[in-house]
Amino acid sequence: MNVLFLCTANSCRSILSEAVFNHLAPAGIRAYSAGSQPKGEVHPLSLKTLARAGIATDGLYSKSSDEHQDLAPDFVITVCDKAAGEACPVFFGPAVKAHWGLADPSEYRGSPEEIEAAFDAALDRISTRVQAFLALPLGTMGSEQLRAELALIGTL
Repeated sequence: MNVLFLCTANSCRSILSEAVFNHLAPAGIRAYSAGSQPKGEVHPLSLKTLARAGIATDGLYSKSSDEHQDLAPDFVITVCDKAAGEACPVFFGPAVKAHWGLADPSEYRGSPEEIEAAFDAALDRISTRVQAFLALPLGTMGSEQLRAELALIGTL
């Protein structure tokens, strides 16, 4: 089973989501991430936040959704923040789609400690959502029920 997390820059939220998901997921379930306008580099505080949480950062890099054209994901989850006016990427195909909007911690303005706290808060929220996703009885749920559950998880 494959999960694709999409965002605009693929440097913070989708990267954090990919790393947390792969850290928590059992064998046989794998997450990937991409962006519609990738920055080309992972935000340094994303990597620092993951390292502080004991989550591997090996292999994480900012990439376009074009790199995953052959992936055929089972789930596509967008994590951009519509309230911020971002152009959230759209992925077509039979995948179950959900939106788990998150404020971009790289856009937070404040002291270095406050900015780190914004990254930590984003990581905590992602962890809560991923744990809820992984607790779902995926094999027994239809696509409509999955969409509804994923929408609820996006509010956590």
